[in-house]
Amino acid sequence: MYQKFNKPVNAALHLILVLSITACASQNKFFDTLDYNRDWEAIQSNLPAYPQPENLLEFDSGPATSLRYFIDAKSISVDEKRVIRYSIVIQSQQGANNVSYEGLRCETRERKRYATGNNDIRSWVRANTSEWQPLEAVAQLRAQRELAKYYFCPRGLVVGSPAEAVRALKAGVHPMVIR
Repeated sequence: MYQKFNKPVNAALHLILVLSITACASQNKFFDTLDYNRDWEAIQSNLPAYPQPENLLEFDSGPATSLRYFIDAKSISVDEKRVIRYSIVIQSQQGANNVSYEGLRCETRERKRYATGNNDIRSWVRANTSEWQPLEAVAQLRAQRELAKYYFCPRGLVVGSPAEAVRALKAGVHPMVIR
């Protein structure tokens, strides 16, 4: 009787193992089309123009911040792998700006910085670290979490176009989201 009980358990464990291996083997590894196996010169040619004040759309990054956050409407793109890329401008109360070109993956809730801005020459500089980071794991990514949740990744989905993202920013929230 003991062996009869173990056979179904062993069969179930075997089935789970086979299904797990099959699932892992069938998953495609994600390669970022902007910078995978590319040198900085090749990446630079795909970066947007440096943000201009007239193209900046402010968004609400949540309570308890003295900084202002803007997205350059002209820089927003959505690629075939569903990565949303954009230029973000973070402005202090004194008027100092930090600028970066970033990407969001709604599916995995990750963010990546491709380049930072040099405000003196209004040009892009390669980011020191350019790895996908979970939005939840880094406290400093509050604005990016808000951007994902309320504007670019409503209900975990990705906006279908730059125009949809711009409409959400202008409206103060994506229409699929209740704030």
